[in-house]
Amino acid sequence: MYLYNSLSHKKELFVPNDPALVKMYTCGPTVYHFAHIGNLRSYIMEDVLEKSLRYLGYPVKRVMNITDVGHLASDADTGEDKMLKGAKREHKTVMEIAKLYTDAFFADCDKLNIKRPDVVEPATHCIPEYIRIIETLLDKGYAYVAGGNVYFDTSKLEKYYVFNDHNEEDLEVGVREGVEEDTNKRNKNDFVLWFTKSKFEDQALKWDSPWGVGYPGWHIECSGISIKHLGEYLDIHCGGIDNAFPHHTNEIAQSEAFLGHKWCNYWFHVHHLNTESGKMSKSKGEFLTVSLLEEKGYDPIVYRLFCLQSHYRRNLVFSWENLDNAAVTYQKLISKIAALKPDTGEAMDEAAFSTLKQRFETALNGDLNTSLAVTALYDVLKAKTNDATKLAALEDFDRVLGLNLLAAAQKERNTQPKEETLAVAPEVQALVEARTAAKKAKNWPEADRIRDELKSMGYEVIDTPQGAVCKRI
Repeated sequence: MYLYNSLSHKKELFVPNDPALVKMYTCGPTVYHFAHIGNLRSYIMEDVLEKSLRYLGYPVKRVMNITDVGHLASDADTGEDKMLKGAKREHKTVMEIAKLYTDAFFADCDKLNIKRPDVVEPATHCIPEYIRIIETLLDKGYAYVAGGNVYFDTSKLEKYYVFNDHNEEDLEVGVREGVEEDTNKRNKNDFVLWFTKSKFEDQALKWDSPWGVGYPGWHIECSGISIKHLGEYLDIHCGGIDNAFPHHTNEIAQSEAFLGHKWCNYWFHVHHLNTESGKMSKSKGEFLTVSLLEEKGYDPIVYRLFCLQSHYRRNLVFSWENLDNAAVTYQKLISKIAALKPDTGEAMDEAAFSTLKQRFETALNGDLNTSLAVTALYDVLKAKTNDATKLAALEDFDRVLGLNLLAAAQKERNTQPKEETLAVAPEVQALVEARTAAKKAKNWPEADRIRDELKSMGYEVIDTPQGAVCKRI
């Protein structure tokens, strides 16, 4: 499998540290509000990555954090804690807010067929792990205490801008939007590992630490949770492209300084979902949620298909017209699958199945080309093979795509209009059954003869996915 590595800026052959277990970490949501569909695009594509790895034979352990403390309004350690902001907005406690929006997030994931990671860890559960890492960083000279806070000292690093995506001048205090001067910092890029009284006297969640009562910075949380559950060597780290700087940059800095060696080999970043007015963001006020899509009559799986039709490394433009197009595509696809006969008694053609599967795997192996993987579904439908083989291939591919293909097709079969079905005389029904038997035996002349006989009796035979029915002419 080849994956684009944001760290090297090229596609690389994926080689895990241990072939017996791929260790994968996902930056989870900050649970102060509902996830918007732009957030969820990242989780859909990360879900496809995990399922692709499993499909291709890799055992996977995937860990995800839940940020319920420490994420400030600006990623650069400025502004109000987002969790506290959410609690004030809704007149609830921080923990009430955390539970409400954690549950809402996973409800959205269920609707989108996003598998729950093997380990989900709230940030508030790992305070001892953060303190241990920070103490080690202080002992090694990679951190310092100033103004009551503990900071990571980026000047101690050989290279800080590891993703090579940022011009240093652009990050000067007062130049990059959202950066405020922190006079406690020795260097403009230093970041907070632990906050104490210097930030928010009314902070709801605080813990004792060697540096005073306070709470962890956002960046230390992912390092602590990942190392706790996945150890010192990580294979794949996932997140939205906006996390690359400063969040993932800071994760690498503190993790490798703590461990003393390279931490993560592959960085998987999903690009933005944009609207016609720009990047989707909660800060802009009203934003699109899965619930809103449902209110407007869209199956959330249609949104999943919409995301799969584009490559994860391309910005995707959302519009209602584009979503309508995805809905039409999905319905047509399901109707084609519904026309396949699930109970023909035919054996699956192993050779044909293998050929179809190979095409699908080629799409996955080519940097998770989900657009090509969706195209592989149409290759199945057009293939010169029997319905049993087609249905087996569609079911197999859907282990990765998560589009509910067979279930949706069966639902369509069950809900097709039955008005053409009517009570007929036993002799008419017997002829219908005889024609079905003739077709199954590929005795086409006999089937045609019976059809003509029924027509002379005033009945038209119609073949449906549920079988042959007849109605009066």
